[in-house]
Amino acid sequence: MTLTELRYIVTLAQEQHFGRAAERCFVSQPTLSVGVKKLEDELGIAIFERTKNAVRVTPIGERIVEQAQKVLEEAATIKEISTAGKDQLTTPLRIGAIYTVGPYLFPHLIPQLHELTPSMPLYIEENFTAVLRQKLRKGELDVIIIALPFTEPDVVTLSLFDEPFTVLLPAEHALTKQQEISRDQLAENKLLLLGEGHCFRDQILEACPALTQKRVNHTEGLQTDIEASSLETIRHMVASGMGITVLPLSAADNSHYADGILTTRSFTSPAPFRTIALAWRVSFPRPKAIDVLSQAIRQCAVKGECKATDDAVTTSGASPSDKERNKGKASI
Repeated sequence: MTLTELRYIVTLAQEQHFGRAAERCFVSQPTLSVGVKKLEDELGIAIFERTKNAVRVTPIGERIVEQAQKVLEEAATIKEISTAGKDQLTTPLRIGAIYTVGPYLFPHLIPQLHELTPSMPLYIEENFTAVLRQKLRKGELDVIIIALPFTEPDVVTLSLFDEPFTVLLPAEHALTKQQEISRDQLAENKLLLLGEGHCFRDQILEACPALTQKRVNHTEGLQTDIEASSLETIRHMVASGMGITVLPLSAADNSHYADGILTTRSFTSPAPFRTIALAWRVSFPRPKAIDVLSQAIRQCAVKGECKATDDAVTTSGASPSDKERNKGKASI
């Protein structure tokens, strides 16, 4: 049994296709097939069920693949530890961010981070929280930027800043006569929201209970909401007069439109907000990279008028030695 063979079965389980798995492993399809069959023969069980048109993991194979993933992660950690001892800030950092944070944070974060650590390039991915969670767990990402709450076994979270919500309206909308807008007033207007799967959509509905009630009573003549795939798509529809929306403060810049097209209004106190945080595996061997990243993000948040939070590191399922490695700030 070799690490190469374990990598073959993990990749094949993810792709469920010998050709694509071979491409990801940078080997020929026959080489990958032979490696998988060799491991199956050694273990004396079938890890995969093969048909003419599909490859599926067997029930016992799922357990083996899961354990193989853990072994590969631990092996990768050994390599990272060896390089981390030399310089933790010279190898690429793989960062993921939710869709409603990445486009507005990265243009400010990358220059800020380059000043602090010019020799640490970034691999960047934007995705849904559920996908980022999975990739973090599998070791495909080193750290992710998400909105709390977020819990995952053996994962550390660090609160970075609180970001208030703001209302985006067409400049001629009746609500622009007010300096502040209440949460209940959202239900009285046609509201544009992100589609299912976006955590920001859920945060808006949770912060404004009247919107949920609006859905329950949609037969009473209240206007139905419109859903879109991105905040920028929603911004364009608001500019066209389709309705109003709620944005995180970092996305409230309307400089792409001429004056007199869009405007923003604050919520009445207490204004809804979200807490942005970092999350990374408790075994991640580059704490200096996390420290520099969190410092750079906090500096961006201050410039963006968000309120930086106090250091609050939380771990799930960490051992005492893991907590010590996190400077004693962890709490379960």
